[in-house]
Amino acid sequence: MALHPFSKYVAILGRGKTKQRALTVEEARDSMAMILRGEAEPEQIGAFLMLLRLKEESPSEIAGFTLGARDVLSLPATIPEVDIDWSSYAGKRRQLPWFLLAAFLLAQNGVKVFMHGASEHTPGRVYTDDVLKYLGFPIADSLQEASDQITLRNFSYTPLEVLSPKLQALMGLKPLLGLRSPVHSFSRMINPFGAPVMLQGIFHRGFMDIHAGAASILGQPVAAVFRGEGGEIERRPNKPTLVGTIIGTGDMQTETWPQLLSEGHAPPDEEMDISGLVDLWHNKLESAYAIASVTGTLAIALKALGKAESMSAAQMLAEDMWAKRDKSYLPLKA
Repeated sequence: MALHPFSKYVAILGRGKTKQRALTVEEARDSMAMILRGEAEPEQIGAFLMLLRLKEESPSEIAGFTLGARDVLSLPATIPEVDIDWSSYAGKRRQLPWFLLAAFLLAQNGVKVFMHGASEHTPGRVYTDDVLKYLGFPIADSLQEASDQITLRNFSYTPLEVLSPKLQALMGLKPLLGLRSPVHSFSRMINPFGAPVMLQGIFHRGFMDIHAGAASILGQPVAAVFRGEGGEIERRPNKPTLVGTIIGTGDMQTETWPQLLSEGHAPPDEEMDISGLVDLWHNKLESAYAIASVTGTLAIALKALGKAESMSAAQMLAEDMWAKRDKSYLPLKA
């Protein structure tokens, strides 16, 4: 019997410690495109993903997988102009997703934000799509609808299951396999509309080098990566924040954004009541932590966008935008 065409990629990863190696960009690109086109068997996919997890994925593999996913996307006839690609895949369990208010402030001020993410892959977390539905924001059910929403209000959120049902299915294997896979990493980097600025939130410091390296291989004009609260793109104001920035194919440059609050520990939110986002927006909730989280996250985005030249200038601009926000953007709930 002839070898299956996909078997060569499993073999590269599974030849043992002395012979295994990372996939090249083109190998990773082809292998992921094969998976997403339905050209690999389930047994091969499971082995492939877990061998990658055991080896730990490389920047070249993440870049190649991203390209493979882009190769099979169904894009709308007209690609909207998007300023910033914002991924939201982690979910929140200790603090509300204050980062959403930062994204809304960008949209209010003319910045076109495309947000995409997944939900329900880790129990006990609050996911972005649930929050947006509560707030009355429509969820795009196609990239064409996302394009229309961006044109209309400078903001759109598209679930991964809309971007790629097969990628969503692969991410859904986590409870079955017991481990995350590279899908959780490269899905964040798809950037379907080619936004010049990409933000990446990570759980662990080690992933910063992987995401930065992949962004450099992809030639992303600007990418900013940092360890956000809960793995989301959300600055933790009670701790210094190390941000890695990549411009084009250059090396990562790091800078440490200062701690915004004197308290070194933020107790977890036991209730995780989504209405707190609306209450903060309307000054009905007093929380120095939440406001600093919003403005601190916004400041990182503004600097990545080139709206401010320094960390201090970005923070001042973010705080001014918060003070001048249009409160009618988020109506109070009855």
